[in-house]
Amino acid sequence: MNFYKNITLLFASVILLAGCASNLTGDNYSAAEARKVQSVEFGRVIAERPVVIDGRQNGILGTAAGGILGGVIASNVGGGKGRDIATGIGAIIGGILGQQVEEKATRKQGQEITVQLDSGETLSIVQQISQANFFAVNDRVKVLQQGSTARVSY
Repeated sequence: MNFYKNITLLFASVILLAGCASNLTGDNYSAAEARKVQSVEFGRVIAERPVVIDGRQNGILGTAAGGILGGVIASNVGGGKGRDIATGIGAIIGGILGQQVEEKATRKQGQEITVQLDSGETLSIVQQISQANFFAVNDRVKVLQQGSTARVSY
């Protein structure tokens, strides 16, 4: 019974930590972006479409947690060298599955926004959807740029 409780806690930890992925909306800033000068241009949305922003694919957390979980589960199979082999195979398979779980858990719903700037330039920016910033064709918007990072806002 304690074994299943530990597995449940491990899975809950993976899901909880996977939810801590960075926010890619237009209204969230990282600490490194705060207090930095951004150029601002105004324009109009000429096209938009929903997209999916892939989750973390190099997630160590999911791989490690899945590997541990797979190894623990498989260690209950057989005995002697068979148990050792099952544990190793379980850890590998668990690591692969854990990485896939983390990638799916960190996916974001996004929006590709094409903006015709007042200067005549056309930009396309992908950002995570938020309730505060969901853009429609003909919306008047501002585009904030800082280096190679850009965001669309009202």
